[in-house]
Amino acid sequence: MVEIEKAHESLELLGLKVGSQILEAKLEKAAKKEFTYLTFLSDLLNEEITDRKRRSEETRTKLSKLPHRKTLEEFDYSFQPSIDSRQIKELSTLAFVKRAENVVFLGPPGVGKTHLAVGLGMQALRSGMTSYYITTAQLIADLKKAEQQGKLERRWKVYLKPDLLIVDEVGYMQLDRHSAELLFRLICSRYERGSISNKCFSEWGELMSDTVIATAILDRLLHHAHVINIRGDSYRIRQRQKSGLMSVPPADIPAMEIPAKE
Repeated sequence: MVEIEKAHESLELLGLKVGSQILEAKLEKAAKKEFTYLTFLSDLLNEEITDRKRRSEETRTKLSKLPHRKTLEEFDYSFQPSIDSRQIKELSTLAFVKRAENVVFLGPPGVGKTHLAVGLGMQALRSGMTSYYITTAQLIADLKKAEQQGKLERRWKVYLKPDLLIVDEVGYMQLDRHSAELLFRLICSRYERGSISNKCFSEWGELMSDTVIATAILDRLLHHAHVINIRGDSYRIRQRQKSGLMSVPPADIPAMEIPAKE
């Protein structure tokens, strides 16, 4: 018993709290199965590593600010046949993140752009990477506030550090020149590091209130990019129709629509 107590203390001092908690159970298991010392040690350490990975993923998920935890496996491809599931499967390997490439989801509201973007974010978290989600409106408001407080340079780190930055709802608001310049600076700073965004490209000049800035942003955003154009019905409208809340089909959304979302 004295030796076991010393072992507990040693494990605690080394920061192996899970190992300390399960030590006696693992000793009993090792005795019953006649484990070698090496097998016993490996079994104990694997439990510690597994728990640390779990806690790390939970922490990174909380810090990611993802609006929900929908995964790529939950996406309904049968409802959006315009999407090539093989392309999404390839993106799920996260090779695009390692190559510092971008992913741009285009399409009208409600077709699953956010689900796919968040799904990639969840995949990154499960793979030990970091993700961060924010809408364009929140991003601009946050950067302007930091600028007013003289903390802009420090605030940039929040958006430059993540392996995968998801900027959602691009194109849902008109940006003044200063806002467009902030967005341009962010994309330049993350250039060849990877991000996700949205909006029909032909509308970006109007969106940014400056064709020159819009062109410069697209030049960097699309240099290394996977563009996925989703053409289909809205999931939300489908659910309303199923629930009987909408008996008349909505008017068609124009082809130049409000595309993409990260």
